[in-house]
Amino acid sequence: MEKSYIWSLPTRVFHALFALFILLAFLSAEDEWLNYHAIIGYAVLILVFYRIFWGFFGPKYSLFKDFPTGKKNVKDFLNHIFEEKQKYVGHNPLASYVMISMFIVTILVVLTGALLFGIQEGKGIFSFLNDSFFKKMDLFEELHEFLSNLLIALIIAHLCGIFADRFLHKKQETLNSIVTGYKITSENESIKLNIYQKMFSLLMFIFFVGFLIFNIYNPKNLLVASKYEAIDYKTQNELFVKECASCHTLYPPFVLPKKSWELIMADLENHFGDDASLDVESNKNILAFLLKNSAENSTMESSFKFLQSIKNQDIIAMSKTTYWEKTHKDLPKEIFDNEKIKSKANCKACHIDIEKGLIEDENIKNPLN
Repeated sequence: MEKSYIWSLPTRVFHALFALFILLAFLSAEDEWLNYHAIIGYAVLILVFYRIFWGFFGPKYSLFKDFPTGKKNVKDFLNHIFEEKQKYVGHNPLASYVMISMFIVTILVVLTGALLFGIQEGKGIFSFLNDSFFKKMDLFEELHEFLSNLLIALIIAHLCGIFADRFLHKKQETLNSIVTGYKITSENESIKLNIYQKMFSLLMFIFFVGFLIFNIYNPKNLLVASKYEAIDYKTQNELFVKECASCHTLYPPFVLPKKSWELIMADLENHFGDDASLDVESNKNILAFLLKNSAENSTMESSFKFLQSIKNQDIIAMSKTTYWEKTHKDLPKEIFDNEKIKSKANCKACHIDIEKGLIEDENIKNPLN
């Protein structure tokens, strides 16, 4: 038996980084971490593109042409799976199919994620699609989640294969080879990189590290930049700001539909327990502004979700909607009784840019910290 060098250093580094960044992608899949999640997704895409190139121009056993695919190989592998001695030096047939599937699904996960980021959040390189496809954001979210779950299934299959091989074919040292690069073979099967493969791998590694550093120091770059900009409502309608912000949070018009604003403005003398009556002209002025900029005229995720939640109901408070309840369900109820927040209506206590027309997930702050 021989100790053969099967997996080159670039292949092993790719494997480690791929596993790490896939894990980070799943850990960062929360609303407040979406910008990081997007950058991690692009980092994963860079790794996959490198591996695809490596699959055509890398060393033996890393090449796709050396993957023992096909019915004959699968049947042969399954017929001899319990035998200690195996003829497959690199990937076995089942592992080959899982690996290829993982690369394809990962690309689709990143692509749908980038599309979702642009369509639902109005961010990133596909933010221009928000205006045309924002009503389809739920479809893209479901597709992205389905593919992500499929990737998890493939990862589990990959891990099961590794541990099964560890149990059935101990002498090959497949698990150890992920770290050392060496496997035990019947004869010397060692591979060697040429200068071009070494240089390409080094340059790609430098590019990958550079990509991460760039995003650390430029967190608002094109890949995560938002199409939405802060709004100075005072320049748009000074009366709206004067009358509405003097008593409570200046709620952007896009958080409620036209019907809700009409109900509110028609009953200002009973405005959530207060008399906020206005003269006729002021009422008309503010109502016209609210209707012009209501949820129906916005492509923001919050606008779309509030519209879906309210539908034709006579709801005038955001906190009474199922969407608000769903997005705040993990918060303890007593937090709204704290003197720094006081009520569910005090949105600006946590959403620091809401009075500028922005409800960005990454700008949500806990005032109690």
